[in-house]
Amino acid sequence: MKTTSEKEKKLDLALSKLKNLDLENPNLKNSLKNLDNQKNQLEIEKKEIETKYQNLVQDYEQLNQKLEEISKHKNNDKNKEIEFSEKIDELNQETDTLLEEIDKWQM
Repeated sequence: MKTTSEKEKKLDLALSKLKNLDLENPNLKNSLKNLDNQKNQLEIEKKEIETKYQNLVQDYEQLNQKLEEISKHKNNDKNKEIEFSEKIDELNQETDTLLEEIDKWQM
């Protein structure tokens, strides 16, 4: 078994090594500083991307509304065209009827 004095010497040696240990590791500090800079840069890029995304969403909504308006306008025009065509057909029928009447009167 080891004597207490040997154990004490080993503990004293370990304590002195711990006291002399440099907790201010420059590589670690530089790495942390670099990571912090990268984090800040990523946050800036994230904000820019979010802003661009919001702008794209707004543009999409505006374009979608315009598309709906154009579609409604197109449907209205088509309905007017159908109505106009029906009116022409009615007028053609009336014209045919009138021509028949005129033919009857001329006979």
